[in-house]
Amino acid sequence: MGSAAPRSASVLLLLLLLLLLRAEQPRGAELTFELPDNAKQCFHEEVEQGVKFSLDYQVITGGHYDVDCYVEDPQGNTIYRETKKQYDSFTYRAEVKGVYQFCFSNEFSTFSHKTVYFDFQVGDEPPILPDMGNRVTALTQRFRGAYWKELDKMADYTQPGGTPATEGLGRLAPS
Repeated sequence: MGSAAPRSASVLLLLLLLLLLRAEQPRGAELTFELPDNAKQCFHEEVEQGVKFSLDYQVITGGHYDVDCYVEDPQGNTIYRETKKQYDSFTYRAEVKGVYQFCFSNEFSTFSHKTVYFDFQVGDEPPILPDMGNRVTALTQRFRGAYWKELDKMADYTQPGGTPATEGLGRLAPS
């Protein structure tokens, strides 16, 4: 009977350790949704002070493949705003704790609904390899600048039948 108590304590300690490790991992959400014409859709996420979050989005279908997007801090201050964008990426370190709101608007369109994809991540993602955050590799260099330039060029081309070359590619933004 004496061995049951230490074993229970070991299991409890292991569970607490796993919960602590899980709590420090980044969290996020990906969603694809319909945004009707003349409509706005907002999403909310609580973020701790000093924690980084990022928003990547892309219009997948509809009209000129563009939406307005903005992000507000818990005090209602706009910390990001872009109009009529096909895609973009925004990263920010929370200055205050609270609920941050990000909204997509198609209010400028009177006849065309859109399909919008977004990826919202909260927290620092651990590097794939040890010490990778301190090194610039050919792969990370590629994704930091040239990737978006190439995507801009692709957006200008159309496939046979008038379909934009970027249609149906899904999430293109690097993390």
